[in-house]
Amino acid sequence: MLKLYGYKQCGTCRKAEQYLQEVGIAYEFTDITENPPTAEELVVIMEHANVPLNKLFNTSGVQYRELKIKDQLPGLSDQEILILLASNGRLIKRPLITDGKRATVGFNAEQFATTWG
Repeated sequence: MLKLYGYKQCGTCRKAEQYLQEVGIAYEFTDITENPPTAEELVVIMEHANVPLNKLFNTSGVQYRELKIKDQLPGLSDQEILILLASNGRLIKRPLITDGKRATVGFNAEQFATTWG
């Protein structure tokens, strides 16, 4: 079963949920702000989604701007970045969806159709 890390007030997450429901794919919803993925889970998702570490950040989020993450990133190791993301789900781009073998970060209808469709 798919695991969807999202946030119920997020329009993009709602679009992803609607897509999965329309194509009849069962998923387990996890509130990313209350239970973000661990650093280890983020590494697996990043590898399966084939995205670089910096693409896991919700760069349009309030916390990203308030904490001035963009300015901090050059001085952080990959492990420090993963720990930062795992400790604050609001910093993570959403939705994150994985079945343990494949993963997507964010919502893109074409990508969803290819990966989950």
